[in-house]
Amino acid sequence: MFKHILIPIDGSELSRRAAAKGIELAKLCQGKITVLHVIPPFQTIAYMGALLAATEFAYNEQAKTDGEQYLAEIRAMAEAAGVAFEGEAGFGEQPNETILAVAKARQCDLIVMGSHGRRGMTRLLLGSETQKVLLGSNIPVLVCN
Repeated sequence: MFKHILIPIDGSELSRRAAAKGIELAKLCQGKITVLHVIPPFQTIAYMGALLAATEFAYNEQAKTDGEQYLAEIRAMAEAAGVAFEGEAGFGEQPNETILAVAKARQCDLIVMGSHGRRGMTRLLLGSETQKVLLGSNIPVLVCN
């Protein structure tokens, strides 16, 4: 049924649970997974240039380290289940657009991702990456709680 599943992760417990479901589904379908961690760019206002440059550098380095750790966790889960794994972590201005672009480029036939718990005004104003992926995807999206 599904031969190539994209699993976007953000390091949260919710995304780990979604990854576990995606791995389980890939095993049942004898498919493979691609795991993607999109790192949002450093956000700041222009103030005290040298200090902010150092802060941005520290943010970028820590975000890359965290992303590699998230991928390693899911890789271990996939290996334990006997599921083929590919992983990628990188920066992206709009995570939802990056997710959709990777799904298309890698010819994925399903996206499995966690829902996000934004509520109230924040959800109305910002939405969620999951919601944006749902609205923009041409392939099925499985949303896990």
